[in-house]
Amino acid sequence: MPTVLALDLGTKAGWAIGSSPQSIISGVMKLQPGRFDSASMRYIRFVKGLNTLAATYHPIDFIVYEEVRSHKGSDAAHIYGGLMSHLQVWAEERSIPYEGIPVGTIKRFATGKGNAGKPEMIAAAKAWGHKPADDNEADAIALCRLKLDELGAETDYLS
Repeated sequence: MPTVLALDLGTKAGWAIGSSPQSIISGVMKLQPGRFDSASMRYIRFVKGLNTLAATYHPIDFIVYEEVRSHKGSDAAHIYGGLMSHLQVWAEERSIPYEGIPVGTIKRFATGKGNAGKPEMIAAAKAWGHKPADDNEADAIALCRLKLDELGAETDYLS
């Protein structure tokens, strides 16, 4: 099976990577610029994080990210757009295919409800046997499992 990298793009970017639901490893990239940093430091940290993931979990065969259509504010929209563009350039440079998957599709897969809240997403990840630090990591886990399911990865149906 191919190795899938799933990302929940944001200042706390959740990530999950694996080639089967049982092999998923996940975490959170903290991209918030420091007090004396420029705003672009979040993108530099993001690309550095992608490089670390690629070096650690080589090869990455496919990337999926949470496709967000509306944001609570213009700052969030700008940050998301910047992260998405950096991700797409990074993937293109390495010839790694990528795809955005709508938020509702991810939530429906994980909980059965397209409008599930953060606690429900965390509970779904825990029910699968994961220990997400927050909702960003839980979303990335669900996204990774969704893509692996689409690709026909073998699943332990007891979890």
